[in-house]
Amino acid sequence: MTRQEKVSAVEALAAEFQSTRHAFLVDFQGLTVQSDTALRGELRRAGVRYHVVKNTLARRAAKGTVLEQLGDRFTGPTAVALAPEDPVAAAKLLLKLFKDYQQFAFKAGVVDGNTIGEKDMEALATMPSREELLSRIMFLVNSGAQRIASATSGVARNVAVVTAQVRDKKAE
Repeated sequence: MTRQEKVSAVEALAAEFQSTRHAFLVDFQGLTVQSDTALRGELRRAGVRYHVVKNTLARRAAKGTVLEQLGDRFTGPTAVALAPEDPVAAAKLLLKLFKDYQQFAFKAGVVDGNTIGEKDMEALATMPSREELLSRIMFLVNSGAQRIASATSGVARNVAVVTAQVRDKKAE
């Protein structure tokens, strides 16, 4: 790589690192090209940006970003998985991929500015996703409204039944 290519690569990586709040460093040593292609496809479909990086260039690009605190972890074969939106969904997918591809391993991560380790990654992966949490909240809000509607309609229905019974009694 020429000096200009390195400068361009650092600028591009820095722009990517600036635009994300959640990132995971992974080791991909020993992955076959076929496995790497399949892995990249799954990550892309999930909205996770995946880059194999040169460690020195990545450390320079990480300065002033959330990844700066992971500077010492940029050793050996390193790839960065950037999750701009939902870290839980990305963690779930990465954990699945770690199990599917034994050579693919977690190094470290950053979620909302906090460094996470392997145990934190597993805990994050077991959390419900943002969509699941929103649907649970909507269910709770909706169930209260349904109970109120059911109770108020029940009162009106009971009044109608009693009125009909009184009418029937008078008719006899």
